[in-house]
Amino acid sequence: MAEAADFQGTSPSPARRWLRRTTALIAGVPLLAGLLQLPAAGPAHADGRAAPADSDSGTVAVAVDSLSPAVPRDGDTVTVSGTVTNNGKRTITDAHVGLRVGPPLNTRSAIDAVAKNSDGLQESLGSAIDDKYVEKFSKLTPGVAEHFNISVPVSELDLGQDGVYQLGVALSGQTSAQPWEQILGIQRTFLPWQPDGAGTKTKTTFLWPLVSTTHMAAETGPNEQQTPVFLNDDLAKEISPGGRLNQMVTLGKDLDVTWVVDPDLLASVDAMTRSYQVRDGDETTNGTHQTVAKQWLAELQDAVADKEVVALPFADPDLASLAHNGTDITGSLSQLKDATDVVANTVEPILHVKPSTDFAWPVDGAVDRSIVKVATSAGADKVIARSDSLQESNGLSYTPSAARPIGGGTTAVVADARLSRAFEGDLTRASASTQAVQRFLSQSLTLGLQTGKERSIVVAPQRMPSGSQARAMAEALTALQGGTWSESQDLTAAAAAKPDPNASTKVPGGSSYPSSLRKKELPRSAFQQIAETQGKLDNFKVVLSDPSRVVTPFGRALNRGMSTSWRGRATEASSFRDGVETYLDGLTSRVRLIDKSETKLSGRSATIPVTVQNNLVQDVGPLVLRLTSTNPTRLEIDGAAYQEQPVSVSGGHSQSVKFTTSANANGRATVIAQLYTMDGRKYGAPVTFDVKVTEITATVMLVIGGGVLLLVLAGFRMYTQRKRAATRENEKGDPETDDVTDGPENPENPDERPQQESEQRSRAGDPEQPSDPAPDTAAEEGDPSGTGERVDR
Repeated sequence: MAEAADFQGTSPSPARRWLRRTTALIAGVPLLAGLLQLPAAGPAHADGRAAPADSDSGTVAVAVDSLSPAVPRDGDTVTVSGTVTNNGKRTITDAHVGLRVGPPLNTRSAIDAVAKNSDGLQESLGSAIDDKYVEKFSKLTPGVAEHFNISVPVSELDLGQDGVYQLGVALSGQTSAQPWEQILGIQRTFLPWQPDGAGTKTKTTFLWPLVSTTHMAAETGPNEQQTPVFLNDDLAKEISPGGRLNQMVTLGKDLDVTWVVDPDLLASVDAMTRSYQVRDGDETTNGTHQTVAKQWLAELQDAVADKEVVALPFADPDLASLAHNGTDITGSLSQLKDATDVVANTVEPILHVKPSTDFAWPVDGAVDRSIVKVATSAGADKVIARSDSLQESNGLSYTPSAARPIGGGTTAVVADARLSRAFEGDLTRASASTQAVQRFLSQSLTLGLQTGKERSIVVAPQRMPSGSQARAMAEALTALQGGTWSESQDLTAAAAAKPDPNASTKVPGGSSYPSSLRKKELPRSAFQQIAETQGKLDNFKVVLSDPSRVVTPFGRALNRGMSTSWRGRATEASSFRDGVETYLDGLTSRVRLIDKSETKLSGRSATIPVTVQNNLVQDVGPLVLRLTSTNPTRLEIDGAAYQEQPVSVSGGHSQSVKFTTSANANGRATVIAQLYTMDGRKYGAPVTFDVKVTEITATVMLVIGGGVLLLVLAGFRMYTQRKRAATRENEKGDPETDDVTDGPENPENPDERPQQESEQRSRAGDPEQPSDPAPDTAAEEGDPSGTGERVDR
């Protein structure tokens, strides 16, 4: 039976193979007759479920939770541990777990084939290792998992030539229905074997991404520090001990990797080191994770101190969505340029290292010509693609180096798809994680054995690995960097490596872009909304005395609206964009015109006040306030159809602007007040109100004229009386001082002066005359006009 289980090309020595074959033949003779009389065992299910009722094959699930060392050397002892679980209905007796070694897997596709059906019993099982390296169980009860741990010297595995070997962990036993020994479950994994150093090592670049979802809102506090507001407290969980991003930093600091960071993540954590708030329903609460944020940043600064750091544009914009749905929207490409320009003022001040901004990284490395064009529009000249997108068309029998010149001075850095996707999926189970690690190492070694040429290989994993995925990545990298066939290399060096002349450089067209990825793209409406919000922001910032208080938070919020992290979260993405626009509308509306009711003019001309209110904390202006008459033949504004006046308003105050009007006819005229920016764009909503000119009759004019005549006569009487009194006073004075009196003395009437003095004393007690000057009036109010208000004339 051992012979039947062998693969062609097994490497053990001839003597050992002869001994195993002889032993197997002798052991098999007593069973042969019985086997010929029994029905053949039915096929086992690949997922470990029970096979048909007449067979117990495949009823045991075998899980390999640990294989150490992952890359063995001469003299090592390989330890395999895990669990076996009886998923059948019958108890298994005389059970034991043993190891089996298959022949080398010489191609990368062969590794994929074994991994795809790693628990199948129909495939060859490999040669059994000596029976002394087994773990026995008296019985396996249905539904119960039993742990096993087997250690075997490498020398007992009979590994020959360099390469990747199948290592099968099999559970054998018997049941009451089939009372003979048989393999009831198996799990295959991989054992990379190259004890001696390779003549030419593969240069491997592994990207270590620090990317998260959007956490900060556009909203900030009105205080001088502009306290930021977070959408939730999820970021604090990610950077806390045990969190995903905390593990990424802790694991990555000991690895030779290229860090790929989103500046938005750094800016968000940096904001958490100071005062910040977190939304809690309709309210906000004070954030409390400043210490955690400071600790995470300190550890990250230490981890990247001597490493290469590649910075993505701010908030990691979705290049493919922009290329496919946003390029025809005015301003969309400008958003990408802004997201790139802000990197210099974000990453270096926080991490204290100068990042590279030469690389663009589309989602999953999937590219087409439009994506490459957009990716390089903001200054990047290198695009991180993946080999399942930019595929080889020349029938190469080996994997070429990553760097490919694709025209226009652009280099495509093509990451290896098999290695890049090795850590996807659910790796929370130890068995899944171990399988991912061994498969990654095996693919890497097989790639290195393809040719004796030196090559540069890039690994670009998923953007946001989970904690379990990150741990598996770190385990695999630790083993790889301690192996004999690979050495680490920075991404910049990989991009600058000499390209393989036989490698494909043809960028595919848009029709080849995966439909599964296209379905998750940001829609065209998203870019339209971002452009509209940007237009509102441009209109708003020009009226502010300190535009940076809105340009910075809203500019970054618009960048976040284009983030790759929104893929597959269309509802959340739409809600975020709506929130940004709504908040901006709310701020804009705090600078507005006060509504006016109908205004009455009781004369041919008057001034009409219009009030501008500023509820912002900062000053606004200059704005232009235009008052327009819709019927200038009836009512003119400063002799024309409209009049404009500049206006500036301090923060938290209101300012009234007066316009001179003249009525040409009685009746009602509609007037429109509208604010404009200095460059002529409308600002805010207009205020429309009616002006009613009341009728002026001849009787009213006669009364007004009579009143004026009486005032004139009273003034003339006062003048003459005072003149006479002054004359009398002069006549009674000293003749020697006549030259300084107001008038000549009357010698003909010496009693006139006493009489004049008597009259003056009498007048001193007179009541105030109607013609006397009126006192100053109170200051005019700047509050909005009331119903039926009358205006100044």
